[in-house]
Amino acid sequence: MNHKITPITENLIESYREAVGRVAREKKYLVFLDSPSLAMSKAFVLSNIKDGWPHVVATIGDDVIGWCDITGHNRPVLSHVGCLGIGIVKEYRGCGIGKELLSEALSLAQKRGLTRIELTVREDNKRAIEIYKKFGFLTEGVHQKSMLIDGNYYNQVFMALLF
Repeated sequence: MNHKITPITENLIESYREAVGRVAREKKYLVFLDSPSLAMSKAFVLSNIKDGWPHVVATIGDDVIGWCDITGHNRPVLSHVGCLGIGIVKEYRGCGIGKELLSEALSLAQKRGLTRIELTVREDNKRAIEIYKKFGFLTEGVHQKSMLIDGNYYNQVFMALLF
């Protein structure tokens, strides 16, 4: 597979939004159930670029097939903390793209001076949890019944990586 891992750019926003929507509509991995609006996606990406937050994408040509972003909390006492989001379009899972994205985003987070990266992952997403553990993330707790999708409750595992 001939893909590239690069920082996101403005010209990739629509493709990024479509990739997020494809993963969201599976109702298994994200806290959205569909794509955010184009305006929300654009504001999120442009803010990440402007503020220098790690936001990388995997692309084939101009098509985004995965992403990993690490964004901050808007509080001075949490300026050392980043919150990780990641997704891979279904057809490209199991090829190592998630590990490449995660590695690049974490490297950028360290260069930015972040010392703590947090994430939540659905408890039944065992594959992702194992990958996070291989990168050094530790489980800090479980949020019981924190998601409700189509009448079913799901727990989320709260994990963090300290540099």
